[in-house]
Amino acid sequence: MIPFVAPWTAFRHKYNFWHWPWKEMSDLRRKLVNENFELGLSGRPDPRDHVLLKISGAKKRLGFPQRGSGIFLTDSLASPALMEHRYEYWRVAGKALGLELPARQQITFPVRNARKLVLVHSGAGQSVRVWPLENYHKLIQRLRGNNHFVQVVCDVEQRDWWLQRNEPHVATPKTMTGLIALLDQTGVFIGNDSGPGHLAAINNVPTFTIFGPQLPECFAPIHPQAEWIEGHACPYKPCKDYCHFSTPRCLWRITEESAWPRVRTFVQSHLGGNA
Repeated sequence: MIPFVAPWTAFRHKYNFWHWPWKEMSDLRRKLVNENFELGLSGRPDPRDHVLLKISGAKKRLGFPQRGSGIFLTDSLASPALMEHRYEYWRVAGKALGLELPARQQITFPVRNARKLVLVHSGAGQSVRVWPLENYHKLIQRLRGNNHFVQVVCDVEQRDWWLQRNEPHVATPKTMTGLIALLDQTGVFIGNDSGPGHLAAINNVPTFTIFGPQLPECFAPIHPQAEWIEGHACPYKPCKDYCHFSTPRCLWRITEESAWPRVRTFVQSHLGGNA
């Protein structure tokens, strides 16, 4: 594994070439070429990934071409339909490699031992995907009022906010291992459209996702018991991580009052409790 944060994945000013880590990128190219890879694969229809595959020196390069990027690939894969779940890209790529992945609807998990903890994660990689913290606070109060045990987990920059709301046991794991340790104790997961929800689903935890600018049919966590509430309509959806407005209206117009009935039913169906 060679970790590398590509400059074109930055949220803002991604093509400010003067600030790109050119020496680090040159070193990365040298490392990749020295490995003499037989095969390179990109699961995203991203021309920048395909350029990276090309300069890696991989003899066989598979990917989903876009904007003419097929010239950097030796094997162009047919992209799934526009509204298919992102998982379908990996199914197509797997088939090209002789790996048969099950359809998303056929994925099953072993029965879990009963756990009563509700894990609420208020963070996300981008601010346009963060439901207002005050809404989470009210939701947690309702859950505890219904005798549910709740563990609050947040991003580092949110920690002081939760401490000021008398949440002294808020967790801020800094590694994936730390988050998985918390998920191992969890009965259900509630959070934003972000990585922790997908990690929870992989760990066989039923998830409830509060969506904003993205579409659940494309990005919902892969778990047979995953549920969600969808963001309000907007002419620009899906807009990924860029918003045309000062605040993500599609997400912030989901009130705590409107989310609560759905969350209550979700939690009760898995953990039991008061109506």
